[in-house]
Amino acid sequence: MYAYIARRLLVMIPTLLAISAISFIIIQLPPGDYLTTYINELQSRGENVDMGRVEFLRQTYGLDRPLIEQYLLWLGNALTGDFGYSFEYNLPVTDVVGDRVFLTILITFATTLFIWVVSFPIGIYSATHQYSVGDYTLTFIGFIGLATPNFLLALVLLYFSNVWFGTSIGGLMAPEFIDQPMSWDKFVSVLQHLWVPVIVIGTSGTAAMIRRLRANLLDELQKQYYVTAIAKGLPRRRALFKYPLRMSLNPFIADIGSLLPTLISGATIVSVVLNLPTTGPLLLSALQSQDMYLAGSFVFWLAGLTVFGVLLSDLALAVLDPRIRLGGGTVK
Repeated sequence: MYAYIARRLLVMIPTLLAISAISFIIIQLPPGDYLTTYINELQSRGENVDMGRVEFLRQTYGLDRPLIEQYLLWLGNALTGDFGYSFEYNLPVTDVVGDRVFLTILITFATTLFIWVVSFPIGIYSATHQYSVGDYTLTFIGFIGLATPNFLLALVLLYFSNVWFGTSIGGLMAPEFIDQPMSWDKFVSVLQHLWVPVIVIGTSGTAAMIRRLRANLLDELQKQYYVTAIAKGLPRRRALFKYPLRMSLNPFIADIGSLLPTLISGATIVSVVLNLPTTGPLLLSALQSQDMYLAGSFVFWLAGLTVFGVLLSDLALAVLDPRIRLGGGTVK
């Protein structure tokens, strides 16, 4: 186990370096840079451009250097915790992110709990009552959840809340707490507004998880070990929870690999529709404006969380499922 973890950690180093280099290059592929985009915006509005200041900024932040030098400079600073400067916000990247990471983590954590709490009992019921009226009903609802885009559901909720209740459910806190430091009153306001994005983001994930858990559990219920346990007199409920259900939990554990990067990226489209102050819209804006250090830092964090999340899910699956062997060898 320890040798496997050490080997995976060593492999993570060149993987992250390769991902960071490729992502940095891709961000730089569009012609120009942030200052070029900024100049074009000023000229489109008919404003004068101080080219001397532009050249000063270009030299100050190394935008006049070759691409490889820009990347090595950014990577070296990132290893010390300095992820660069955001040109769009005129602040260090770590200051721009601010409370957005906390709010994104809170939404993702609540959404994950919502998905697990809802999909777990429904998936078990559908598998153990196959082809019943309840199974058909839940399956139909699940298909609707899979077919409904999250952003469309968000628009529908915004419309009906305005028509029926005359209120807006957009945002993640009361207007008076926007741009204010985190406090207890602000945290309570966030919790009061949290249910809307949780339901919107979690709907499709819940439907997909129900289908996966149902399919896995149906497959396990046909296995010989479960049939033998029932034949020997083990109560069905106990046999279900002790053996087949444990083997069917793999999708839940495997989702850890995608859960951690989601903590940073967030549901971008839903966040834009609901005006949520999460990291998703911030990343989208950074890519559109070619704010390379902000965008590159986000991509680097996503890559690191993805690699680390996959490692955690692999270790958890090995503990949960005795059929999985980390060494890759054949068990005789």
